[in-house]
Amino acid sequence: MVELNSPPLDAVFHALGDATRRRMLRDLAGGARTVGQLAEPFAISLAAASKHVKALENAGLLRREVRGRTHYCRLEPGPLATAHQWLGFYERFWTGRLDELERLLREEAEKTPPRTGDDR
Repeated sequence: MVELNSPPLDAVFHALGDATRRRMLRDLAGGARTVGQLAEPFAISLAAASKHVKALENAGLLRREVRGRTHYCRLEPGPLATAHQWLGFYERFWTGRLDELERLLREEAEKTPPRTGDDR
């Protein structure tokens, strides 16, 4: 089980809590990008894009390599696996709850006689 009080997990969910960063991660899944390329789909400055990249980097979701003045970013999927594992607990919880609801509804349906057109 993933540790509930995990600063790395907190950083991952913080990073994923922003739509711009989620889109950047999706773009990185297609391969390495420069910070400028990550900023391109948005109406944001390179400075703003760099702040988003830093949040992703702090969460361990990307690795940045500097070549000259160009910063290349590459997806690091490991922390996403940890978040997925943590969410898996709740997926099992809700699946169990929904299975129980389905069972109760089926029992109720079996107890109730079917309605005919004359019952109105």
